Amino acid sequence: MLTEFGKIFIFVLVGIGFVGIAIVTAYLVRPDRKTKEKLTTYECGENPIGSSWQKFNIRFYVVALIFLIFDVEVVLLFPWAVNFRAFGFYGFSVGAIFLTILFIGMLYEWRKGDLEWDRSKPIIPNLNLDISKPNKEDPKAE
Repeated sequence: MLTEFGKIFIFVLVGIGFVGIAIVTAYLVRPDRKTKEKLTTYECGENPIGSSWQKFNIRFYVVALIFLIFDVEVVLLFPWAVNFRAFGFYGFSVGAIFLTILFIGMLYEWRKGDLEWDRSKPIIPNLNLDISKPNKEDPKAE
């Protein structure tokens, strides 16, 4: 007689075996056509140029976070949309307040410019300090 833990163990072994067989079968069946483009690293839509330790634009992270935030909030709307009539006016008003806050957050992100994919490059100030001339404001330079 098999205990409940034995059944779970057999289920896990069958699952691991199924995954292993699927991976081995896919390895044997798939074509093996390696090209230069297939062997390059692909990261966040940017072409790999230079070292892999270079800094990349923070927009990718910001867009991903905004997507996750609004995606989770939209998922929370499905149960409300199905059952808001059962709660009457209270259920409708709570959902309306939630949607209003969601809309205000979306407007804020839009106004802030975080939804724009292409931003203009910032103008970085360049300080041309000539070391040969003494600084008038520095008392040590005199």
